[in-house]
Amino acid sequence: MLKPIYPPYFLSLGFLFKPVLFCTVLLLLLSGCSTKKEILYFQNIERIQGMDAPEDFVPEIEVNDVLRIDVSSLNDELVEPFKMDINSQSGGGSSGGNNAALNGYLVNKEGFINFPVLGEIEVRGRTRGEVEDLLTSKLKEYVTDAVVRVRIVNFKITILGETGSQVIQVPDERISVPQAIAMAGDITYDGKRHNILVIRNHEGKLNYERVDLTQSSIFQNPYYYLKQNDIVYVEPTYRKVKSAGFITSWQGLVSILTTAFSLFILFSR
Repeated sequence: MLKPIYPPYFLSLGFLFKPVLFCTVLLLLLSGCSTKKEILYFQNIERIQGMDAPEDFVPEIEVNDVLRIDVSSLNDELVEPFKMDINSQSGGGSSGGNNAALNGYLVNKEGFINFPVLGEIEVRGRTRGEVEDLLTSKLKEYVTDAVVRVRIVNFKITILGETGSQVIQVPDERISVPQAIAMAGDITYDGKRHNILVIRNHEGKLNYERVDLTQSSIFQNPYYYLKQNDIVYVEPTYRKVKSAGFITSWQGLVSILTTAFSLFILFSR
């Protein structure tokens, strides 16, 4: 009986090896690359030429803020009754300097602080300047040349994700999203620059906004300046998420397919 004659290429699948290898290498290169649009900041920067600068941001005082209030006068003895007794606040211990709440006036849940002599003063929803004016006007009844300075001593923001995790203290009460990102060490190549999440607590209600650092429109975003206790989250890219598992990643899947195909070629010869 005559044996069927098969074409030589049918006896070996080696003819498939080169195109499959080429496709495999191509997939590996494509899956490991980032595009220009994913990496560069402020890509349409020419649009901001002549644009109004971001508005001056002045934070409003909120519940649980801690205020440092300094009162001064040409005669310090006159304003002594209006100064906080830090020793009594901290109980005379040495740990008081490490706790901002013990070195300032804590805004209670009703939005008031308890100020020496003057009693309860409502400060929630007011800016620092407005509180300074309010206290100065009340102190004028006792000290005609009283000068008041107010600071929010627990102004901080939290940053998470593809920048590293960090709680940033902001002594000057003014910080923008780009500044916070820079202070945290910048975004890695595995972070989404176009979809940064900002979570904010406003008057007891949680709100969020997405900020795009790749576009110059960020300078017009109302969340460009961060408020006290904001949370900034830089999400990982799809590539980074998939790389968390071997089988589910492009690289892992392609590696398995390449190995299996190579073994098949080897044993089919």
